[in-house]
Amino acid sequence: MKRSEIILWIMVAVALAANIWLPKHLRPRYSWERDLSQRYAVDFDKTAADVKDYISRYIPDVTDEQIQAWTESGKLESKEIGRRTMYFRNAGPNLFRIVPELKTLKDSIEGKGDGLDGHRAIDAKVIPLIREDVLSGKGSITLPKRMRVRFSVSVPVNTVKAGSTLRCWLPYPRQDVARQTDIKFIEAGIDSTALPEDKIIFSDPSCAHSSLYMETKANRYHDITFYEVFEYTSSGEWHPIDSEAVKSYNKENPEYQEYTSEREQHVIFTDHIKALADSLSEGIENPFLQAKAFYTWIDANIPWASAREYSTIENIPEYVLSVRHGDCGQKTLLLMTMCRYKGIPARWQSGLMMHPGDKNLHDWCELYFEGYGWVPVDQSFGITPYGGYYYLGGIDPYRLVVNNDFGRAFSPEKKYPRSDTVDFQRGEVEWDGGNLYYNQWSYRFEIEYLSPSLPK
Repeated sequence: MKRSEIILWIMVAVALAANIWLPKHLRPRYSWERDLSQRYAVDFDKTAADVKDYISRYIPDVTDEQIQAWTESGKLESKEIGRRTMYFRNAGPNLFRIVPELKTLKDSIEGKGDGLDGHRAIDAKVIPLIREDVLSGKGSITLPKRMRVRFSVSVPVNTVKAGSTLRCWLPYPRQDVARQTDIKFIEAGIDSTALPEDKIIFSDPSCAHSSLYMETKANRYHDITFYEVFEYTSSGEWHPIDSEAVKSYNKENPEYQEYTSEREQHVIFTDHIKALADSLSEGIENPFLQAKAFYTWIDANIPWASAREYSTIENIPEYVLSVRHGDCGQKTLLLMTMCRYKGIPARWQSGLMMHPGDKNLHDWCELYFEGYGWVPVDQSFGITPYGGYYYLGGIDPYRLVVNNDFGRAFSPEKKYPRSDTVDFQRGEVEWDGGNLYYNQWSYRFEIEYLSPSLPK
């Protein structure tokens, strides 16, 4: 580790230690500005030398002038931290994702061909089966997959003062999603000991973020691990939408008004958003075709890239348009905002992707088309060679739905701001003295496929 990085982490550690070990009456009063500065320090922890080292793996003769040019253009994301230019932790890898010629270069060096891998290889097999079932009259929800999940969050020993209370929220499957059924709670506990159910709190079904809550006292001897085990069945869903069959909206409907409105702080009809949406939908009156135009533009112009923590971004859709890249949730919020501005109801949905061998956090949304209802839309999976526009009205069965909105209150509520103020997938942890950020604990989830995981 370089000297500059050591100094940076010492500063963060001192700030955290002061909050943890000082008596409560001597701790500094909570400040979002101070909290945010610490989050920036975690996200922007690479020096110019670190970035150059990474790039030189693929471009051995890369120059400082090239690094500076990519920095000034925003292709290498940076921020001033403590009077130093520091780079986003994945700035180097992202450069080879968002610059087409560099992506081609990296793929050729690593021997990547045009074949499908990861979730794409799986989806290429399941999408034709879902389409076949739907078109044969079996309904829009089909191809169920049963899974058992163990999800855990571990807090290292001495992260907080012994005897203080640790409070943990773990993601739990929603029970109000038609394609997510037969949810069975197995057990939850701390370390290797299951707790009685009267020591566990399941969020209210109306809560936008579905969670399982536990708490315990920290000790000075070992890590604390919160865990849960559950089973559920997830199905694929597809709606073959005929644009001519889409009807006019009842704009007096309260639900229509709710899901076509702005939402602080990431669904705002800025001049930039309005101009883009208007230009893309010029001459198009049909809501589905408008949404298709937005979906197509984002797929072609906003490549996927690793994301900064959402809590550090003031307005995510504006940020995406500025940097010209985004991850699944960022691209989703851009699509949602343009749709809502044009009067197409849109709502958030997120959780985990559960593909065998390719599990991950993931975000998508639902759009409402009169005559079809709410349909799933996955912007980041995009237009594919094996499914075309399948994900504009369809979804695969390898999902765990946890959230049906973003940035809402927890049940039970948190006392301090969340690590992710928008989404909820990795879990959340806090103690008597404040929130515990992601660099202070780890999460893990394991999947057992109880029905055949892959089609033959």
